[in-house]
Amino acid sequence: MLKIKIVSVFILLGGVIFGQTFRAPLAKGDKQLNMGLGFNTNGLPLYGGVDFAVHDEVTIGPQVNLVLDDDAYMTLGFRGDYHFNRLFEMTREWDVYAGANAGIGIGTDDALELGLQIGGRYYWSNKWGINLEFGGGNTFSTKLGVSMKF
Repeated sequence: MLKIKIVSVFILLGGVIFGQTFRAPLAKGDKQLNMGLGFNTNGLPLYGGVDFAVHDEVTIGPQVNLVLDDDAYMTLGFRGDYHFNRLFEMTREWDVYAGANAGIGIGTDDALELGLQIGGRYYWSNKWGINLEFGGGNTFSTKLGVSMKF
């Protein structure tokens, strides 16, 4: 009888722990600000953007990149990402995502810019996280920055 009680307690605790573990970092309706700097084939970009969670696993939002080099220019764009936390059974401190983006370059030849990105975040608090992202398309880029939920 004692063994049955012990096993029952572990099953209940496991259900509580795992029930909270796979919760998405951003739930539908949440927003977060992303900002930082990076390196790409055209120079040193400063970036900023906002993610709007339209689903527990999908975000969309605008982004701005300011590339600093001899011919500084700006890209205004839009991105969408799928977040793999439920699929990979990750805790909510982590966020792994991949997606696509499109934008227009301003200050160069106003070219259409298309790309894909893959990245991840680690949230050290309920509000703040660090972000690392790799992207490719018209340019290859690496971005490092912070994310703030609001």
